Amino acid sequence: MGNRLSKIYTRTGDDGSTGLGDGSRTGKDAIRVGAYGTVDEANSAIGVVLACPLPAAIHDLLTSVQHQLFDLGGELCIPGHAAIFDGDIDRLETALDDLNADLPPLKDFILPGGGQAAAHCHLARTICRRAERETVALSRIEAVRPEAIRYLNRLSDLLFVIARVLARHDGHGETLWNHQRRHG
Repeated sequence: MGNRLSKIYTRTGDDGSTGLGDGSRTGKDAIRVGAYGTVDEANSAIGVVLACPLPAAIHDLLTSVQHQLFDLGGELCIPGHAAIFDGDIDRLETALDDLNADLPPLKDFILPGGGQAAAHCHLARTICRRAERETVALSRIEAVRPEAIRYLNRLSDLLFVIARVLARHDGHGETLWNHQRRHG
């Protein structure tokens, strides 16, 4: 592993640039920096979910996801680096299928909420979707491995299902979107 940060501030970014993992520098407003920054934001949002009381299996799953998101941020920070693989995506799909198996099918949209943990999970999901959009935008101008985009897509689906599970676990249930609530 490389050098650990012993000093938090370096002043090298005071000019609006930041260092990438390969040693090159780019603007802090670069699309690549936005993509891995939003992956970091999604990771932090999952940390907020983890601060809530959770079933042990979901806690363990989300902790594993946090490690993978850190890996993904590294992949996006180092052009040409690979850190997320098909097996990581397969594990998300397996967890998704397992958790979704006991949920009733959705016939309507649900509103984000369902208790504190579920609501935080919905927020993490929307941040993950933004990370996916920003990574897709990056892929339009620079090389991005398709596994990175697929991972974020699957993760946002998994966070949606986890939010549904947590809404039931906490006894809050889900609020269905009432598209017929308006009269005239």
